Amino acid sequence: MKTSTVVKIFIGVLICLGIGFIGSIATQSSVDTWFATLNKPSFNPPAWLFAPVWTLLYIMMGVAAGIVWSRGFHHIWVKTALYHFGFQLVLNASWSIVFFGYQSPLFALFIIIGLIVLVLITFKWFKVVNNTSAYLLIPYILWLVFAAALNFEIWRLN
Repeated sequence: MKTSTVVKIFIGVLICLGIGFIGSIATQSSVDTWFATLNKPSFNPPAWLFAPVWTLLYIMMGVAAGIVWSRGFHHIWVKTALYHFGFQLVLNASWSIVFFGYQSPLFALFIIIGLIVLVLITFKWFKVVNNTSAYLLIPYILWLVFAAALNFEIWRLN
């Protein structure tokens, strides 16, 4: 693997972990207070599971983005893939801010539905550029679908 590819993967991982950090600030603001008082569905995972899962997902997303970026930003497909990736990162951070920061499960549900659509489009563009980068997004997509179901149930129960 070329040094430039490793550097791009490293930068991609740092950016994704940075987005995760922003989301965690919003999450920490109410996870032990407001969120603890909510009715949750039976399939709600234990609280300790979220941080390691999201950390792993952000690392995989960063690796995927770095691989795509390494194909050359001058290519229109790479640009398109990375633009979609960037927009989904904005929605990703927005979800935490809206759900935990603004304590609004309904508006967060709209965001996560949009996020899933955008990640599926990102998957399509990553697949055009590099199959491995696209496949690295599959756990993220699956987790988002699970999170959307959880978000829906929390909204419905409260």
